[in-house]
Amino acid sequence: MTASPGSGRDGDLAYQARILQGVSRTYALTIPALPDRLRPVVGNAYLLCRITDTIEDEPGFSPAQKAEFWERLIEAVAGRGDAASFGRELAAALTPATPAPERELAAGAHRVLRVTAELRAPQRAAVERCIRVMSRGMAEFQREPDAVGVKDLDELDRYCYFVAGVVGETLVDLFCDYSGEIEGRRKELAALAVSHAQGLQMANILKDVWDDWKNGACWLPRDVFRAAGFDLGSLSAGRAAPGFDEGLARLVAIAHGHLSNALRFILLIPAHEAGIRRHLLWAVGLAVLVLRQIHRTPSFRQGRNIRLSRFSVGAVVAVTSVAARSDGALRFLFRVATRGLPSARPSGP
Repeated sequence: MTASPGSGRDGDLAYQARILQGVSRTYALTIPALPDRLRPVVGNAYLLCRITDTIEDEPGFSPAQKAEFWERLIEAVAGRGDAASFGRELAAALTPATPAPERELAAGAHRVLRVTAELRAPQRAAVERCIRVMSRGMAEFQREPDAVGVKDLDELDRYCYFVAGVVGETLVDLFCDYSGEIEGRRKELAALAVSHAQGLQMANILKDVWDDWKNGACWLPRDVFRAAGFDLGSLSAGRAAPGFDEGLARLVAIAHGHLSNALRFILLIPAHEAGIRRHLLWAVGLAVLVLRQIHRTPSFRQGRNIRLSRFSVGAVVAVTSVAARSDGALRFLFRVATRGLPSARPSGP
């Protein structure tokens, strides 16, 4: 007998699909491209990561409050905590500074966690590890309010690992669990997973630098800008400064290198798994467009200056979808899309 809408597993899965539309335009686009057996678990993992991010981003929380909520989330994902009270108390504690869809997600966390509880054992183990590593890693990066930027590229790499790289590793686990053929390529995929995810994360960091700065956060590495003759301590929105654009270009180059690894990662997915390839390609294509805009306009001073048009998003989806099964076509498209971007070897492994 089929469960009525809004109840049971079917209702929880419908809730996941609906709330995803509110909390992420990108993943609301890419997750439906996945095969049926992967879509619910990847969607579930993403929403749990979004809850983790919401805790990090809430300006009204002290580091101790964040750490407490992260630990409660870890316990809930592992099935040892009270999911309903966790979500209810998190939602009540969030301030209006947190977007309404994220507050709604917190209030509905118990529904997401019910889906987690019904995942197959290998899937659940991968998701549990992801949230544990991400949450505790984020806790390490709580700092004094007057700190501007991270120390250096190594620290940026470490931060990107906790907020994105571990997600790349989780996707490898989930893809390998889904397909024996992909499992046979686990070693090669694992070697590129963190770099693949870091390219996406760096594009987001660079796009959101001014929005983050206004909210009291900055993830730019001080050593890169110091080498260009700019002190991040003097960062001021709306004011051009010698050396800042040079430092930004250096980070665009490093992100470009990581996205090159992301393409290599995607090409390891068998061509007949076009849904998985599309899921990955669309995110990489959008990240490339973000880097192109930043490179063309390094003196942008608001995140909305780097927003992609619907036409651009549609073009990425259409072109990469057609080319998804052809390695040669994808390599060609990547070369064309990244032409003119500065290049550098990624700073991480």
